Amino acid sequence: MQIAGKRIPTGSRRLLPVFCIGVVAGILIMNLGKSIFLKETGLFDESVLYRMKYMTLDGNAFFYYVLRKRMLALILAAVLATTYLGYVICMGTAAWCGMSAGVYLSVLFIRYGVKGLALALVGIFPQYLLFVPAVLMLLGWCESLYRAIYSRSGVMEAEGRSFVIKKLGWLGAIAGTVIAGCFLEAYVNPALLIGYLKIF
Repeated sequence: MQIAGKRIPTGSRRLLPVFCIGVVAGILIMNLGKSIFLKETGLFDESVLYRMKYMTLDGNAFFYYVLRKRMLALILAAVLATTYLGYVICMGTAAWCGMSAGVYLSVLFIRYGVKGLALALVGIFPQYLLFVPAVLMLLGWCESLYRAIYSRSGVMEAEGRSFVIKKLGWLGAIAGTVIAGCFLEAYVNPALLIGYLKIF
């Protein structure tokens, strides 16, 4: 990924296959266990969509809820990147994101067909225009930090304090992107989603 002519490490070359495997796994899980997941859990069934259509949402409360949830995940990933499990966490996160995407798309497609896929897109728009790059940058950040700490390249020793400042700066930029995404998720997406559900 490049921003303002600078290459931003995303780790996507190594983690993209893991994400794709997660998507396939999510689709398979839903198709093999749809009798359980769809009938017994009521996941995205008509009654859930009906309640969503007529819900009233406190934007401020929802914003602080999603902000707390997203920032906690970001901080947890950043801290775990400094441990021996750092690379495993990156791989696991990529697989989990892929599986979640596979399940989400499968449920809505199985229940509602093409309309369900449109609903899936509306449900993640526009916040995922920011969340996806943020996750890619975070995974790249975690992976590069892990390699700098535990490889023998001597990057940290060579750059010293500037390395830490650079890493904290990028983490701040990622956090800013996540906060902006939370704003869209809390204040823009609900109106779009409710509006679409009224013509669904």
